[in-house]
Amino acid sequence: MTPQIALLMAEYNRWMNERMYEAAATLDAETLAADQGAFFGSILGTLNHIAAADTIWLHRFAQHEASFSSLSALAKYPQPSSLSQPLARDLKELRGYRSELDAIIESWVAELTPEHLSASITYGNMAGAKSSRNFGALLQHFFNHQTHHRGQASTLLFQSGVDIGVTDLLAVFPHITLHERIPPCSS
Repeated sequence: MTPQIALLMAEYNRWMNERMYEAAATLDAETLAADQGAFFGSILGTLNHIAAADTIWLHRFAQHEASFSSLSALAKYPQPSSLSQPLARDLKELRGYRSELDAIIESWVAELTPEHLSASITYGNMAGAKSSRNFGALLQHFFNHQTHHRGQASTLLFQSGVDIGVTDLLAVFPHITLHERIPPCSS
């Protein structure tokens, strides 16, 4: 993980979340909350899980020795006690939460340096067990987790008659090559 890739992933994350919530907003509340047998039950449950997990990870990342100023905004968002804790009453409220979280993520990744990403960070999991891992690898997990569960939400939406269209990372840079968009790291 590099700072440039982190910026790209944050942009992709925001773009996909906007599209995901726009698509979900075309469905009624009953359809959004219907248990479809997914890991987190419903479309709304899956979108909520992504936001809950992101909030948990961001609180962990705020413990990094760099004390990222952008993550001070997390004070407004208490750490969820579980990966399925409801964060909002309905899709509209969750969409606002998600939008604010994405803005925090984009501001935060703009602060990252190669030194930050190469450091280790110690955090506690949901059961309280401590772990120390490479920060860059954890950030990659953070973005991969979002993509994984958005894929599930995309499938649930499709099964409900809503096709959100292209979800590929490539879509956030359709007119330039990755080399042009993301300068190579200097060693």
